[in-house]
Amino acid sequence: MRLGPMDWGLLVLLSLLWGGSFLCVGIAVQELPVLTIIALRVSLAALVLWGIVLMRLNQLPRDWAVWRAFLGMGLLNNVIPFGLIVFGQQTIGAGLAAILNATTPLWTVLIAAVFLADERFSRQKLFGVLLGLLGGIVMVGPGAFKGLSQSLGAQLAVLGATLSYALANVFGRRFAAAKISPLQTAFGQVTASSFVLVPLALMIDTPWRFALPSNAAILAIIGLAVLSTAFAYLLFFKILERAGATNVSLVTLLIPPSAIGMGMVFLQESLQSAHFIGLALIILGLLSLQGSLFRLSRPKQADCPAFKASLLSST
Repeated sequence: MRLGPMDWGLLVLLSLLWGGSFLCVGIAVQELPVLTIIALRVSLAALVLWGIVLMRLNQLPRDWAVWRAFLGMGLLNNVIPFGLIVFGQQTIGAGLAAILNATTPLWTVLIAAVFLADERFSRQKLFGVLLGLLGGIVMVGPGAFKGLSQSLGAQLAVLGATLSYALANVFGRRFAAAKISPLQTAFGQVTASSFVLVPLALMIDTPWRFALPSNAAILAIIGLAVLSTAFAYLLFFKILERAGATNVSLVTLLIPPSAIGMGMVFLQESLQSAHFIGLALIILGLLSLQGSLFRLSRPKQADCPAFKASLLSST
């Protein structure tokens, strides 16, 4: 499946929303326990999406098989990866977490090749993913790898989250095939996740024992829930419906440049030469994944002198 201009625009917007989530998690994790953060994130997002569903008078799915699928999607796309990422970010920085998160397209390409007939594996896709990943590493820089040997468990946790995301990208294709709208899928996923995470947070974290969080932490949680979860998953399932599992996973390659761009706009951070080099590598990787890079590097047969000569000699 090829991405159109609308799909690229949605991917960039989604990368901005999820790029900001690393900053929000970094703020919230200083004051709140892991499960409480995740439970607040999905339950508040569920309330937002339920409000939208009720305002639009959308009919709720009544088939229990659909709700079981929502639960499976919630586990793969929320419960498991959110928990692993927040656990990992207690030890490693947002930069390294973003780099590890950018391996999601690699796992998606491999898993989609096994389970999806219309998303077969190719060396071109693999080359594009690796090129984009290299671009993310160059953009974030060597500083992200400080203390690498002391945080193996946290790194493996974030990598486990990326594998879960890849499985969710492939699993989520079934909702579009079943004619379930992105809005219904998004609210069904976070609602099912809430039923799992809220009781766990209450039993394990006992959050009432903690001091009331600061205004910064409260705003971080609200941003996580409303922007990086409710609105973001509406976009995610729309892109998945339009463009497929591999293409929606490309958002993780766009998160590092989005995060750096937000730092430049909101924190007055300056752009370095490594940022431009990394961005160029990511663009080349995305072009390769879409097949455009190889079409640009090969002349069209009709314009190739050797091809024209062969036609003339054969007549």
